[in-house]
Amino acid sequence: MHRLLWVTLLLFCFCGPIQGDERKPNILWIYLEDVSGWFSCYGDTLIKTPHIDALAQEGIRFDRFYTPAGVCSATRSSILVGSMQTSLGIHNHRSGRSSFRGQSMGLDYDDIRLPDGVSPLPELFRQAGYFTFNDAGKDDYNFKHDLDSMYSVRKPGTRWSLKPKGKPFFGQIQLRGGKLGKRVKASVDRAIVPVPPYYPDIDLVREEIAHHYDCLLQTDREVGEIVAALKRDGLYDDTVIFLFSDHGYKLHRHKQFLYEGGIRMPLIVVGNGIPSGRVRRDLVSGIDIAPATLVAAGLPVPSTMEGLDFLSPEHQAREFVVAARDRCDFSIERIRALVTPRFKYLRNYLTDRPFMQPSYKDPWPVTQRIRAMTASGELNEVQMAFFGPHKPAEELYDLQNDPHEIHNLASSPRYQQILEEHRQALQTWVKETGDQGQATESDAGLLAALKRWGGSCVNPEYDRVRHRLETDSSGQK
Repeated sequence: MHRLLWVTLLLFCFCGPIQGDERKPNILWIYLEDVSGWFSCYGDTLIKTPHIDALAQEGIRFDRFYTPAGVCSATRSSILVGSMQTSLGIHNHRSGRSSFRGQSMGLDYDDIRLPDGVSPLPELFRQAGYFTFNDAGKDDYNFKHDLDSMYSVRKPGTRWSLKPKGKPFFGQIQLRGGKLGKRVKASVDRAIVPVPPYYPDIDLVREEIAHHYDCLLQTDREVGEIVAALKRDGLYDDTVIFLFSDHGYKLHRHKQFLYEGGIRMPLIVVGNGIPSGRVRRDLVSGIDIAPATLVAAGLPVPSTMEGLDFLSPEHQAREFVVAARDRCDFSIERIRALVTPRFKYLRNYLTDRPFMQPSYKDPWPVTQRIRAMTASGELNEVQMAFFGPHKPAEELYDLQNDPHEIHNLASSPRYQQILEEHRQALQTWVKETGDQGQATESDAGLLAALKRWGGSCVNPEYDRVRHRLETDSSGQK
């Protein structure tokens, strides 16, 4: 039996269907990884995604949902605590870890702890009597955490006998989405996929785009399996489902960055008490998911959470949302995005380096081809804005008329007032939230990145700790 089906079967065996108002509702997060929302319910015409479309029809589809970051660990850390990662110092990708891919960071590493009173969401659910699990989960959090305190079971099917009967559940099901890789067969015609104007129209780019469509088709089938199993086991009507993605697909300018393709993601909420067939276009942030989840379960929202319950009838639409880009792997960057209903403002703090500075994507054939085209002058002006050697300090885009974000209005006299309004709004936000990403990462954090990535760490920020990187007796750094 498919692993996803085992999850709901075992939940049924130990939870059983909820009767009347005797029990609190179940909560299920269907967490999509590296998935841009090219679903047919969001208007895509190249593929059909009937299972995700059905969820959207039965619940609310959110068209302006923005993740707090364009990379997994920062987004996941933020969503799990209901606050911006920059407010808590959990913003640098895969920071705060005593080990990384089997390699110990030693005693001197960035041991990041959540402030007193701030707890990961699964702990709050367990304290409230919920059974919690994270199936096929990615525990990719940039702070010290205890998985045994967070989850009743860490690998469904291994410790289910420990679960008391009669409890509702809070579960996370992770779907690989854009990371399915060779596990999906090519089915979408590479010749007909749309190529955004900021990419060169070459076969390698078309292959990446078409492959993501292939992944979305498989993801839709997996969502269908989950829903079918919930219905089969009598759990669907008593479960509130949140389906959302952590960030956009892997290609350049999307994943890790703060353009629409990196942070404007799908979000669908369906379940008892959720209106059906609704479409909302107000701004929603990833930090809003935790408080909305708690309220859906009838639980209180801690005062430490910055997010809002966007499902409340009294909810007032946000004036803006903010997203942040900081160090990703070994590439040190600092970008902030402030999105209002019509415009997006981007502040690029490190203009001494291009967007396409060294990254983990460099060995990819598509990266090498685009870099070669950049060097030989084969890219046009629109494409060079991202792949070229220069980065502007500020960007302003009219999302209504320029959804691809290719016409930077920051230098246009006509838009100076709008630019100033967005600039001031971001500056105020940085000050009021205490954006910890405004300062260079700690020496311990930089040293940990050096231990992980070695010679790939070329940014000047590393220079202050390079002398501390010692070679051990085995010759490994």
